[in-house]
Amino acid sequence: MATPGTQYMMQTGLATGMSATEGMHSPHLRPVDPNLSDPAHVLPSDLVPNSQTRMALHGRGGQNVLIPYLSIGAWSWGDKATFGYNLTRDLLKIYAAWQKLKAVGLTFVDTAQAYGDGESERICGSLFEGMPRDSFVVQTKWHSTSTIKNTIMQSRSPKKMLQGSLDRLRLEYVDIYLVHGPIHPGNISTIAKGLADCMESGLTRAVGVANYSTQEMIKMSDELDKHGVPLGVSQCEYSVIRRLPETSGMIRECKRRSICFQGFASLAEGRLSGKYSRFNQPRRTLRFSSYPMHMLEPTITVLKAIAEKRHVPVPAVALNYSINKGVVPLVGIRNPEQADQDMQALGWRLTEEEIKQIEEVSLEGQTSSMLQHG
Repeated sequence: MATPGTQYMMQTGLATGMSATEGMHSPHLRPVDPNLSDPAHVLPSDLVPNSQTRMALHGRGGQNVLIPYLSIGAWSWGDKATFGYNLTRDLLKIYAAWQKLKAVGLTFVDTAQAYGDGESERICGSLFEGMPRDSFVVQTKWHSTSTIKNTIMQSRSPKKMLQGSLDRLRLEYVDIYLVHGPIHPGNISTIAKGLADCMESGLTRAVGVANYSTQEMIKMSDELDKHGVPLGVSQCEYSVIRRLPETSGMIRECKRRSICFQGFASLAEGRLSGKYSRFNQPRRTLRFSSYPMHMLEPTITVLKAIAEKRHVPVPAVALNYSINKGVVPLVGIRNPEQADQDMQALGWRLTEEEIKQIEEVSLEGQTSSMLQHG
């Protein structure tokens, strides 16, 4: 079974600044130095991803994993501590959202052992039931913190805990397996051996890291190379108000090494969805109110203006921005209305002028010693 209480550990982490959009913040927000920005359009100019478009990330022996340009974040599925999950209220809405996503081919789901103490993986397993195995992509994460099991088992723990994930998912293998964070009892070379064992056992098709710094990511890539395993994914928080992976050079390094960069919290925990304002703050009980909305009004105003001109929802603009910057955005979807909004991020691209307007009101963000190193 998944480690009990992990969802509450993550909620506590939000309260103490685990994420760039949570915790305590200076009243003086840090804008992005334009000299540190990547180009407005990182993707080839003739590429306009839609829901059927796929990119390849590297697996063992040249066996690529094909993924859409948008991933569905499943943290809220089954998680009571942070998202107040209620089975009676929420599960049918998740099923309805999945039907919409499945109909257009957006079936790349990001989950984790820590989400809902494993309940998110169980819900994913029920959604995948009856689907051909090549019709969806599932990515889960090894709960890498210093638990007794991880401390004792060291390099064997990733594989042992992945077998538990597979039981909950009702699958023989996952497509992608990530280390959930850089805080783990074993050193990076030890963890690399554990990930390689998962690959060699056929339990995952690709491996990656989440929340690593650029140098930690490079170290993991080099250690995996010794086992003949490529680092397929690096995942960090990235959005219009947290562009640090771009300004620090991580995204450029990922591109140089052919590593897929994924950005979670792509809507900044709902702040970039158009839902909240200074008169409608995110609920403090969910730790989603550390960036007061009045600080973000210039950013929201620009996103709304572009959305109105484009005749798309505000979330679609924020997600399209990430895609243009060479990021595969992860976005949490809990109901069919959110699915309708978010899938409209595909099939078109912001102009360079629109991206410039957004970047003039974007923020760099910060790191966190607890988890978010990158």
